[in-house]
Amino acid sequence: MNGSTVVVYVVAATFALAGTGRVDAQMRMPHSPAGPSSPSSGTSGEHGAHGTPSGWKFSWPAGNPAKGRDAFVKLECASCHEVKGEKFAAPTDPGKVGPELSQMSPLHDAEYFAEALINPSAVIEPGKGYAAPDGSSKMPSFNDSVTVQEVVDLVAFLKSLKPPAGHSSGGSRH
Repeated sequence: MNGSTVVVYVVAATFALAGTGRVDAQMRMPHSPAGPSSPSSGTSGEHGAHGTPSGWKFSWPAGNPAKGRDAFVKLECASCHEVKGEKFAAPTDPGKVGPELSQMSPLHDAEYFAEALINPSAVIEPGKGYAAPDGSSKMPSFNDSVTVQEVVDLVAFLKSLKPPAGHSSGGSRH
């Protein structure tokens, strides 16, 4: 697991917990100075000293694709992203065009989409025109204007997209 993946899991878990307003026994963040790899001081399966259980992995919630489509519209994502098979106006500013999205679902896990939404500069594919002059992503951050549930639903919408008949993902990552 690379550093970007860990950041996505930590950020996504934090967002998920903030959205629920509660922390389950299975989702407690470590408080010990030794950090998440501290061994459990309790019986097997317990969170002794609030350490992260061995083998724990963040589980991305399912979300609602229809509500995610609404968030896509609210955030005006179609102003930069074409979605073949959907009735959105095509992007018109060539300086702001991001990847076409209908072919992305089979290429990426939900966590990849979440990271792209929460931290757009984490992964920028070189040579595609997605980087701003300073090296950051041209995609703006929406962290101050979306709820955790909207991110979950938007990821569900992106995962639900399929290339129209006659188009394939062609193995390209973007």
